[in-house]
Amino acid sequence: MQGGNETLPTDFILTGLFPNMKYVTFLIYTIILIYFVAVTGNFILLLLIWLDLRLHTPMYFLLSQLSLVDLALISSTVPKMAINYFSGSKTISRFACGTQIFFFFSLGGAECILLTLMAYDRYVAVCNPLRYAVIMSQGVCLQMAMISWCGGILVSTAHTSYTMSLPICGSREIHHFYCEMPAIMKISCKDTSTYELVIFVMGIIFIIIPFGLIVTSYTLIFLTVLRMNSPQGRNKALATCSSHLTVVSLYLGPCVYMYMTPGSSHTPEQEQAVSVFCTVLTPMLNPIIYSLRNKDVVGALQKILGKYPIS
Repeated sequence: MQGGNETLPTDFILTGLFPNMKYVTFLIYTIILIYFVAVTGNFILLLLIWLDLRLHTPMYFLLSQLSLVDLALISSTVPKMAINYFSGSKTISRFACGTQIFFFFSLGGAECILLTLMAYDRYVAVCNPLRYAVIMSQGVCLQMAMISWCGGILVSTAHTSYTMSLPICGSREIHHFYCEMPAIMKISCKDTSTYELVIFVMGIIFIIIPFGLIVTSYTLIFLTVLRMNSPQGRNKALATCSSHLTVVSLYLGPCVYMYMTPGSSHTPEQEQAVSVFCTVLTPMLNPIIYSLRNKDVVGALQKILGKYPIS
């Protein structure tokens, strides 16, 4: 696809969320509502973890990091989409576009690593409870958080640098509601087939390998749970693990579709639908999933609100 004159570095044009959809206004308002629910839910979860001493444990520390990732992820896309829609503008500067790509990959990479480390935390808690406090010390938890954030930032820096250096020939229209790497690669006049292979390899490192480690951790957990004599302990372990497995499925499933299948096989509408699920719905669902079946979180909320515990 080499050929044509590269356009001058100027603003991109975002076509918006499902531009041909008949009831797009209703969808926009729904997403804005979801945004406020996600921000409120994650903020409340962070507040509870910070205020309640019973939640000052490795599991909830890692969960607080997940809430921070979700807050940043949804805030990196939805506000700009809403501003463009209500202002009638469709432009986004190259700097803002690169910033969105950087945050998207940084936060996405951090979440993949974090979900894997959370599975390891549950493995140690269930399979090696006597050494849990030693293995999952405060220093180890801080190192886990740093590894998650730094790993995401390093990968994102490489992806963002490559994507923003791609020559754009002709149309600057990005068929998306935010700047995303596959959408920009489609409007580039450079052959990106080699880089698509790189993305596939990175997908193995950041999606398939973490998924394999998570499955291994939970296989060992379930084998341990089956040998438990206490039904109460068994139910508590399964409830905690099921919440994490649900979040893992919601996050990694769409990632496999987006980054481990050929970009030419995706339509813009399919990519937007998957992106809405990953960047909007998942950050809203995560705090709900972790809170509804968690008596510690519910108890902390009741304590903050000054209510008596519900039996």
